[in-house]
Amino acid sequence: MNRPRRPGVLLLLLLPVLGACGGATPPAAPPPAPAAPSASQTAASAPPDPLGPRPDVSAPPAFIPPVPQVFSAAGGITAWLLERHDLPLVACSLEVPSGASSDPAGKGGLAYATANMLDEGAGARGALDLARAFDDLGAHVDTDADADASTASIAVLKRNLDKAFALFGDVVARPRFEAPEWKRVKELWTNELREREKDPNATARVVYRAALFGPDHPYGHPWDGTLQSSKAVSIEDVRTFYRTAWRPDRATLVCVGDLTKAELTPLIDAAFGRWKAPAAPAPPPVVPPAPAGPWPRLVLVDRPDAPQAVIATVERGLSVSNADEPALWRVNNIIGGSFTSRLNQDLREAHGYTYGASTRYSQSRGPGLVIASAAVRTDATGVALGALVDDLRKFSTDGLTGAEVERSRSQARGELVSIYESCEGIAGRFAADASLGLPPDWQARSSQLREAATQADLNRLAKQYYSPDDAIIVVVGPRASVQPQLDKLGGLPAPQIRDAAGNVVR
Repeated sequence: MNRPRRPGVLLLLLLPVLGACGGATPPAAPPPAPAAPSASQTAASAPPDPLGPRPDVSAPPAFIPPVPQVFSAAGGITAWLLERHDLPLVACSLEVPSGASSDPAGKGGLAYATANMLDEGAGARGALDLARAFDDLGAHVDTDADADASTASIAVLKRNLDKAFALFGDVVARPRFEAPEWKRVKELWTNELREREKDPNATARVVYRAALFGPDHPYGHPWDGTLQSSKAVSIEDVRTFYRTAWRPDRATLVCVGDLTKAELTPLIDAAFGRWKAPAAPAPPPVVPPAPAGPWPRLVLVDRPDAPQAVIATVERGLSVSNADEPALWRVNNIIGGSFTSRLNQDLREAHGYTYGASTRYSQSRGPGLVIASAAVRTDATGVALGALVDDLRKFSTDGLTGAEVERSRSQARGELVSIYESCEGIAGRFAADASLGLPPDWQARSSQLREAATQADLNRLAKQYYSPDDAIIVVVGPRASVQPQLDKLGGLPAPQIRDAAGNVVR
């Protein structure tokens, strides 16, 4: 049953209608709102902060890495030691300053193959026994070679260091280089090179190095060689390269962790005391010259089966001994060296051409290269390349904003601190410095130089190293669909066609 409305409610409902018809006196205007309190009244009425007034926060200081101890050890080895006793861990890297730049002509990948053979049997143990011995100690061992150096490294718990370091000494000083193991390693190497040619990103890395440096330059071939050059490398070549390059009087041993000089010295004596340098003088490290043109403007590698296209620009870089090298990190970080970089935000976030666009530069003994690259949707190759070139041109012309200058400084600190979070990271960084001829205090000095770089310094480097008008453009993808897009861009010549090994086809 409906309940009757109360009279008061009915009158309230009728008032708007009566007012609209002019049959009732309109309601009185509401009283004025109280005036807002003044800032001084608000501050006076606010409760006091129980923690007291906020202190002024100054800018954080630069992170200055510690400097290792340096001393001479058995056989002429130079030892770098940085003690860190917070965890019972030790990481060591031993390097010699011979890498792919020391490969003989026609035998690219020899330094890489030699490094790979070091732990395939050493001392009294064959390959399987050696691997089991390291596994039983929980030791992580790695051997490798890059453009300028070859390295062997180990990381292990302090309690297993004595036994693991003895095995490490065998790997470095007493590798067996047995023919059956070489046959297996070479087959694996050949298969890896075949797989590399199927990867558009890996192909681009081979081709832009070949295009910038040329086939006869020490940096002109990939570190791991090519299918053609690998066929020319024999086990005798490996043994000869080892005798020439891997000598104690050319070696630097870097150790970081829960270790003192008094503990490390007898370990070195025991592991490397019998490792003697040949009578012949040690060869000096190779210092490659700057690349010399003329260079092609546009290089295209036809990959009909590629699901994506790779676009890249490559420019002449600098050597690590150049005074501009520390500050270049900050410039690179802003244009393409981080997720928040300009290229990634434009090509990935704004347009969806790619999962990621990036830039990087080589840290090498001779002048290296500067790269900007992205793997993009094949149907967007042309517009993505146009956007990448436009972004680089604007960056090189206008430079960094004030906010970017400060962000690059903060991110440079964070990157350096992250390296010093682990013993392996520190040992790897020091070993790289030693291999490039940098002094033990270089990390401390370069941190200060990087921190002190001004906006004018960074803008000068942006103009010098990131101008797309001075770059070689490399595209890897299905030519039938990619080249018409490149033609529409305008301003580009007909492409030079190369194969996956970087050889000019036409």
